[in-house]
Amino acid sequence: EVQLVESGGGLVQPGGSLRLSCVASGFTFSSYDMRWVRQAPGKGLEWVSVISSGGDITYYADSVKGRFTISRDNAKNTLYLQLNSLKTEDTAMYYCTHENYRGQGTQVTVSS
Repeated sequence: EVQLVESGGGLVQPGGSLRLSCVASGFTFSSYDMRWVRQAPGKGLEWVSVISSGGDITYYADSVKGRFTISRDNAKNTLYLQLNSLKTEDTAMYYCTHENYRGQGTQVTVSS
């Protein structure tokens, strides 16, 4: 059974930072690209970033490029998302995804 468990969200002021984690199980983590998506209140899912199975190739949505960094530790079956220079518009539930699976999400709220 595929399981994805996100953590690390919270309330942060504009300009602040957070590091999200996603622990994966139930599949061979190191064999798959992994993605982060987010959903702001009242809006649809937005793709944020993707990382290749080996971690050497990454892509970002224009809205987060230069501020967010995706990474992974295949030995720990864990995906990360470093969020820097946070803006109020980054407020959303953040999910890691594998194929059609996603976790329960972790809430990021950016507010002064």
